[in-house]
Amino acid sequence: MDHKGSSPTESGGGGGGGSVHIQISKLKSKFSDDGGETTSPTIFEPQNGSVGTKTSSTAANELPPTTRPSIRAPEKKLTLFALRLAVLEKTASGLGTLGFIWATVVLLGGFAITLDKTDFWYITVILLIESTRIFSRSRELEWQHQATWTITDVGISSFRAIKSSSNSFIRTIKSACRPVLPSRTGTQLHRRELSGEKTRPDRKIWTRQKLPTRTWTSSEVPLLPYAKWVFLSKNVSRVLYWLQIASAVACVSLSTMKLVHRNYGEVEKDQSDKRNRKAALIIFYSLALSEALLFLLEKAYWEYKVSFTRLLDSVNKDCELGVSGLVSIRRFFYDAYSRCINGSIFDGLKMDMVSFAMELLASSSPDEQLIGARILRKFSMNPRFSEDTLQKIGISLPVMERLVEMLNWKDTEEEEIRYSAAEIISKLAGKKQNSLRIAGIAGSMESISSLLHVSRSHSCACDEISEKRIIVDTENYGSWSFNHLGLQILKKLARDHDICGKIGNTKGLLPKIVDFTLAEERLLKHPTVTPSQIVTVKRSLQVLKMLASTAGTAGKQLRREISEIVFTISYIRDILRHGGNQPELQILGIEILTSLAIEEDATERIGGTGGVLRVLFDIFFNDEIPESYCHVRSCAGEAIAMLALESKNSCQRILKLRINEDLVRALENPLLRVNAARILRNLCAYSGSDGFEKLKGLTAAAPIVSLYLIFLFFFKQF
Repeated sequence: MDHKGSSPTESGGGGGGGSVHIQISKLKSKFSDDGGETTSPTIFEPQNGSVGTKTSSTAANELPPTTRPSIRAPEKKLTLFALRLAVLEKTASGLGTLGFIWATVVLLGGFAITLDKTDFWYITVILLIESTRIFSRSRELEWQHQATWTITDVGISSFRAIKSSSNSFIRTIKSACRPVLPSRTGTQLHRRELSGEKTRPDRKIWTRQKLPTRTWTSSEVPLLPYAKWVFLSKNVSRVLYWLQIASAVACVSLSTMKLVHRNYGEVEKDQSDKRNRKAALIIFYSLALSEALLFLLEKAYWEYKVSFTRLLDSVNKDCELGVSGLVSIRRFFYDAYSRCINGSIFDGLKMDMVSFAMELLASSSPDEQLIGARILRKFSMNPRFSEDTLQKIGISLPVMERLVEMLNWKDTEEEEIRYSAAEIISKLAGKKQNSLRIAGIAGSMESISSLLHVSRSHSCACDEISEKRIIVDTENYGSWSFNHLGLQILKKLARDHDICGKIGNTKGLLPKIVDFTLAEERLLKHPTVTPSQIVTVKRSLQVLKMLASTAGTAGKQLRREISEIVFTISYIRDILRHGGNQPELQILGIEILTSLAIEEDATERIGGTGGVLRVLFDIFFNDEIPESYCHVRSCAGEAIAMLALESKNSCQRILKLRINEDLVRALENPLLRVNAARILRNLCAYSGSDGFEKLKGLTAAAPIVSLYLIFLFFFKQF
């Protein structure tokens, strides 16, 4: 005999959905993946024991080990490029240092008086040129400075400015003087660059309009009050770059002239102090020539890789970071090159994009946080990089805490950072081990709850529900996007029963989830309703179903709290009444009622809510439901049988509906026979003596029941 106190098994229906990816325009294609519901054993059928079933993790452990494919790391091209540049740079710096010491100590120190006038001035000019070039070397100014450019400066002109070392001086002047076309203003181009994708009307575009701050941005500081464009600090690097090239060319010209002509002055036989002057000069000019040639070779190699082979664009394409990813790639390269220059030449080889993004995520700069969040989001959603990326994030507790903290950031300037963090958390929650880590972070449930945003009247308490209105995306903030991600994260976390208890203990979270189950009649019946409107209701029902089917003490507490929320049952009733075009929503609602009916108090609340039993019977007896959706009728029968189990009040309410004849006819339908019999049995067993008169009509079912018992007897015999 069935017992009402038995706990349901963990349902697999809530976890069968697909996941939402980066571009919101792709939600429509993803909603179809979310529709497949895994049918779990009904509450009346024998439950599988622990011996006969295996958890997914156990089954995975018993699979034969497979060789993990090697991870493609496109950024290795950049670290290798940085290493080769560092070798040339350090070699040239070494030769330059040696030449400087040789000139000051040997030539100017030992032969200063005996040097020919032309040699003296050549050496002086070369030393001044080399000193100027060393001072203006991009190692310390251009690369380090450009690496700290703000994201909001990255428009079309800014990209050209960043590529100044790869373009000619004439092209730079042309780009600066080019007029702005009316059809594509700087603001429009600026927004397209920041969005990371081409502008499309059905895609969420992240626009970050930089608000005035109390401090200067280094790339916008005017060094002089006049001629601001020329003396803007971000343009100084271009001047210094060409100054380096001119200095190296001048050094090569002067050194070559002296080495070719070798007119170092005559040395008399008795002038022993001038005997080694020629060799010393040849050594100095050779060192100066070698250093300048190495520097020009470095620049030529740079131009070849960046401008001709387009290495940065190629790596950006391989990483699939989009247009805005070019800033991230360039920033990564500059940092790798700086490490190779400032430390060991092999330090840059230790860098990778994921670790680089994790470091930026912990930065105090919003622009660096945005770069890190973008990289981690793109890599987490990319099938090629997601496994390695999520593994690195999952073992780094500070990074996970930072991501959870970002869920609370509600400033419009930080919208994309928050959205990226939510998507990364959603991907992390897909694995049980990561979901446990997320739930273990202090305040994580409150942070996830902050993603769910509905409009309430201010007079209601935190744990009560008022008439609400779901906030949709506005021009300034995409609240619906965060609502959907919040429900998706909760759905993945709710697969663990311990986490379900934490969800229930989070103040105000259950009422928020119930809020999203509201589906008006026009939404359920409208033929052109968009999938985005249905998926929110569906995800909230899936979360409620998983919470209501939790086993143990935590499950009992959750079922009590869910049933005590005022609108829970009425919202589900409306879905059952008007959701004929959405059978998946009806099934989820019925399964929630079935799980809630395990508790006696919840059974009374469900039965006492007007119209719930009637709408369940309407679905159960509805022969017009297509055969492909016949499972909804079986679910309705199971829910009614559960509500009638050991509940006298529910049985009395069912008898008042006068559906005895319909139940008897249902015994003749193979699809409804079992559940109809269960309902009749519960009516006879628990309706009490007051319902005896109303049960007289059930005698017509005796021949059918007798025939069915005879059939079972002969079936067992053979």
